[in-house]
Amino acid sequence: MPQHKSAKKRVKTSRRAAQRNRRYISAARRAIKEFRADSAKSPEKMKKVVSLVDRAAARGVYHKNKTARIKSRLAKLIGKTTAK
Repeated sequence: MPQHKSAKKRVKTSRRAAQRNRRYISAARRAIKEFRADSAKSPEKMKKVVSLVDRAAARGVYHKNKTARIKSRLAKLIGKTTAK
């Protein structure tokens, strides 16, 4: 357990931040899973997913390279479905 007042505050604030981050991560993950599971992968649907991922990156939840990797993989999926 933290002994100092500042350490106690850090515990409280870091818990709150972790909950906030978890919300953005789970929303992005859920959107990605739904996009992958959907048979008709349209650019409009991808736009919504990319928006959620970018929002998480802007808040520092995801690293910028991770967001780039996610977007690249989703774009590749769209390319595969349109080629069929």
